[in-house]
Amino acid sequence: MQKGFGNIMKQAQMMQQKMQRLQQELEGREVEASSGGGMVTARVNGKQQLLALKIEAAAVDPEDTEMLEDLVIAAVNEALKKSQEMVQEEMGKITGGLNIPGLF
Repeated sequence: MQKGFGNIMKQAQMMQQKMQRLQQELEGREVEASSGGGMVTARVNGKQQLLALKIEAAAVDPEDTEMLEDLVIAAVNEALKKSQEMVQEEMGKITGGLNIPGLF
C-alpha cells in the first residue's frame, strides 16, 4: 500500500512540474481580440495581463467618449476570455480533463 502512495506522490510532483512549466510558457503566449470592427484591439498574455491596447484614430470622438470606453471594455474582456480559454485548454492536457479548483 505504501508503494502505491509513493507512486501517487511521484505522479503529483510530475504534474506540478508540468504545471509550473506551463505557467511560464503561458506568460509568453498571447491572444488578441478587437471590437468595433477592429477600431480597438487588445492583446493579453496567458497570465491575463493586458499587454497592448490599440485604438484607431477614427474611434476617438471627443463628443462620444462613452462609445470608445465601451469598445475598450469589449475588446479587453474578449481578449481575457480568449486567454482564459487558452489556459483551460492547456491545463486540460496536463490534468487529463480533471477540474482541479484553484489551479488558475
